[in-house]
Amino acid sequence: MNVQKEAGSTATVLSPCPPVAVSPCPPIRTIAWVGDVDGFVRLIDQTLLPTQVQYRDCRTVEEVWEAIRTLRVRGAPAIGVAAAMGVVLGVRGGRDRGARRLREVTAYLRTSRPTAVNLFWALDRMERRAQGLAEHLAPHQLARLLLDEALAIEDEDRRMCRAIGAAGAALVRDGQGVLTHCNAGGLATADYGTALAVLFTAAEQGRRFQVFAGETRPLLQGARLTAWELRQRGIDVTLICDSMAAQVMKEGRVHLAVVGADRIAANGDTANKIGTYGLALLAQAHAIPFYVAAPSTTFDLSLPAGDAIPIEQRDPAEVTHGFGRQTAPDGVKVYNPAFDVTPARLIAGIITEKGLIRPVTPETIRDALASPLTPTPVPGGEG
Repeated sequence: MNVQKEAGSTATVLSPCPPVAVSPCPPIRTIAWVGDVDGFVRLIDQTLLPTQVQYRDCRTVEEVWEAIRTLRVRGAPAIGVAAAMGVVLGVRGGRDRGARRLREVTAYLRTSRPTAVNLFWALDRMERRAQGLAEHLAPHQLARLLLDEALAIEDEDRRMCRAIGAAGAALVRDGQGVLTHCNAGGLATADYGTALAVLFTAAEQGRRFQVFAGETRPLLQGARLTAWELRQRGIDVTLICDSMAAQVMKEGRVHLAVVGADRIAANGDTANKIGTYGLALLAQAHAIPFYVAAPSTTFDLSLPAGDAIPIEQRDPAEVTHGFGRQTAPDGVKVYNPAFDVTPARLIAGIITEKGLIRPVTPETIRDALASPLTPTPVPGGEG
């Protein structure tokens, strides 16, 4: 398949809420399927935030691939939803029929990004849904079957995000400073976020606290996305450069750290945006509890430990020519891993839709993931 240089079209320009909303701004839907089986994927183009809030329409699987690869849509859960919807577009639009076309589409989408496990989980689930049926269904029937499954994945992610918020909100206490990294909010999921769901829920429960958002170099997801989301919801947020985290902790301004995850190994080692590992080390040095918030779909129990997690290497231009401006000499060598892995020993707990996993061990993870979907809120005052 050929990847198109330009994907989709700008469909809608949204009017943002005031910079600090008096009451919480209604959540903006990150990704959605528009129409019936012959419809399309509509997603917020996150590369334009925070200065432009625009939806982008994807009508082919190539356009979805491009949106995932170029971070128009990003965040492990949102990538999974986008990929599932992309399968529908690809199967519907191909010349081949049945299982062969489905395998071709899912294999193609798997090449978009290597680290976020939700991408592969969603594609595997779409294949399983059609297993034994693809060859016997007419194209429109197969597309309907797959669309129903993609919409189920989206709905489940939305409910898991809300449950994560309920499970972890009590960790946040009045007057605390909370540090987060990259973006694990509604923009990274189908609805409410993972790490930010904890903060949104705590705020809705009446607690007041200050969030320190690291800018998250080199693509500034913390500055462009997290700070924007928190401002939209009226939550007190202070943006800091990544290199300021140690000083902010030393000054006693941070009492809790909560981040998201892109893949979690069976022992609890967690891959997240580059810079997370360093923050976990700093948190340990300052006796600050460091939590990860993620749905159960982000666990990859096939990997015993984090050293087996594939780490995406991205374009050197993201470092040397960030946002179109050259900031490094011509010809300089660049190392640009998109993620790092935080060892489980540095993680105080993992907040999931099934409750808080603490301590983080292979046994507690296995037991938690085997439990039914009945989130248990953590007790208050244990942050």
